[in-house]
This record gives sequence, C-alpha cells and structure tokens, in this order.
Amino acid sequence: MTIVKICGITNIDDARIAMDAGADMLGFIFYPPSPRYVTPEQAREMVSVIRETSNVKTVGVFVNESLEHIRAVMEMASLDLAQLHGKESPEMLRELGTRAYKSIQATDLDTARALMANYRASINGNVPAFIADAPPAKLPGGNGMVADWSVAREIANEFSILLAGGLNVENVREAIEMVQPYGVDVSSGVERAPGLKDHAKVREFIEQVKR
Repeated sequence: MTIVKICGITNIDDARIAMDAGADMLGFIFYPPSPRYVTPEQAREMVSVIRETSNVKTVGVFVNESLEHIRAVMEMASLDLAQLHGKESPEMLRELGTRAYKSIQATDLDTARALMANYRASINGNVPAFIADAPPAKLPGGNGMVADWSVAREIANEFSILLAGGLNVENVREAIEMVQPYGVDVSSGVERAPGLKDHAKVREFIEQVKR
C-alpha cells in the first residue's frame, strides 16, 4: 500500500483532516521563506495534540540547516523524521541515522545517479531513503512543479522513495503506476491558499492513493 505524506501543515485543523482521511505522515516546514513555515514551538503544540489520538509519522523539513539545529528542533517538537531538502552533506545524513532522508531534485538520469552514488553509503536502511522532487524554483520545494517521473522511477527501482512535485488529485494515480514509489508527498496540490489545505482535496487525494 502506497503511503501518503501531507506536507506543509500549519494548523491543527488541517492536521486532523489529513489524519482522519488516512494520511501516514505529516510534514512541518522549518524554512522561514516558505509560506508554509511554522516555528518549532508551533509544531510542538500541533504534535502534542496529534499524539493524543494518532501514531502518524511527523516530519520536519529542513533546508541547509546545521546538524545541531535540526536535532534541537526535532527534540523540541518531538518529530519522528527529518527531511533534508537542501544541499546537506552525506555526513549529515549519516549522523542523523535512520531518522532522516534526503531530497533528490534532478532533471536528468545522470544527475540522479550521481546524487544516489554520493549519498548511498550514508543510508542506514532508511525508509524512505529519498524524496524525489522537482528541481528548486522560487523555493526549494512546494512550487507545484511536476517532477520527472522517468527519473523518479529509476530512483525507486533502487531505493524506497517518496514522490513529490506537482502531485494532485488528477495525476497521482498515474504517477504511482509509473514510478511505483514507497509513498507520495503533496503540499500545494491540496491547498486552497499557500499553507491552508482544501479539506475536500485532501480527502480525495488520499482516497485516490489508497483505493
């Protein structure tokens, strides 16, 4: 069964809707330029409520932060996993052990293979090992641009991955059939405004994935 990560959660109502609809992971973005940014304190408050009723995995999304900062935020907010979405080193991924996975944002297969080779030795049986996303645009992620599914499929052949980048209710089934990922990640594709989820779209998206 393909898992679903709803990313860019900014409020507890959106978190509850996602959990009730069957989300497996919730993502909180700790990148200040993002319209979906939350503070560690805000995330901690939401996670404490989430933990009362659910075992959903909670993920902190970080972009080019220090290892110390990532560890401090994860501890403060009681997060399960760290998503490294910048130019973090293989050493940082290794230091975080099984609690981290790395983005691969490649437009061609050669670049994807080079990135996989660079990080391969740092993967400690991580599930997921990578998130395949569209290349950075205005922001490192959450731009609504569709990733190259043929490249993502090659990554998924070797590693457990989340597929991200421009997914929505209309294309997620096709994406899963082509890429065969461990899971899918959506943020802007189920929003009514940046940082605010469209609850009907969240439900429909998860239903499309899980059916």
